[in-house]
Amino acid sequence: MTSWRKYILGWLLFASVFTVADTQPGNAFTSAQYRDQLDGLVAVSRQLENNQGDVPAPLKQLPHSWRVNLNQRDFEISTDGVGGDVRRYEQDKSATNATAIRTRIESLRAELDGFERTPADYSTRRTELNSILARSEFRDVHGPTWFDRLKRWLLERFFHLLGKLFRSSAIPTLGKYFIYGLMGLAGLGLLYVVYRSILRGQEFEEVVPKDLPISAKEWTIWLSEARAAAAKGDWRDAVHLAYWAGISFLERQGLWKPDRARTPREYLRLISPQAEQRETLTALTQIFELTWYAKRPAGEATFSKTLEELEKLGCR
Repeated sequence: MTSWRKYILGWLLFASVFTVADTQPGNAFTSAQYRDQLDGLVAVSRQLENNQGDVPAPLKQLPHSWRVNLNQRDFEISTDGVGGDVRRYEQDKSATNATAIRTRIESLRAELDGFERTPADYSTRRTELNSILARSEFRDVHGPTWFDRLKRWLLERFFHLLGKLFRSSAIPTLGKYFIYGLMGLAGLGLLYVVYRSILRGQEFEEVVPKDLPISAKEWTIWLSEARAAAAKGDWRDAVHLAYWAGISFLERQGLWKPDRARTPREYLRLISPQAEQRETLTALTQIFELTWYAKRPAGEATFSKTLEELEKLGCR
């Protein structure tokens, strides 16, 4: 089937959903109609993802919001997020931006399924997660200890002493060889430290940036990198980057003082149990820890759930 025929088929499906919806009292979608609406938009966005052509009419003509009647209650669901993704695609018609449109619509679809589903019992998962964090490989996950600070101070004093010695022009030849020997030992020691750091694994180094706090990078950049990783099918890294987008967003709001050595569990402890972000950050942290630390298989659904939690925080 040619590309223009696919667009026509997607438009007919989209138009049919609107025709049915307009016959309902108060123009509110039922659950089934809203699901058909989202399914039609997903189909159109997939065509856009494959072709990177002009934005189809269904995506251009989105209403300001959808009214949906669920369980005898009316909900107003904003389309600002999808509309923003569409505008970004019109400025840069790339596969990454097209994927972002589809991912956001699918996250709305997942929200609908989650609302209609009976709440899951997470007590078993919480017990499993706590048992994972109690393993020996997580014993060293902490910030700099007093011994680390002592080693750093001793190294600084040592190199300061070397600098003073080399500024002197009256060092005998034998003394120079001695200094050169000390420099060689220092270089070997530095290589050993680097080697040990590599053996401990690169993943922990990526989780806690060493040079700058998380909020030094805007949350929008973290999220853009997450969507780029998702477009390449690297779901695990996409979840990892999306989690730090949420941390950067909350840190920018001043919920805590930036500290690059803080662990995910420490971020949770900094939020008051009464804070509105507490429950959402807890869910986001569980997804991240199971995907990144426990190395559970991650897929598109995992990333969609992560984006759903980010939107609850206000990352839109």
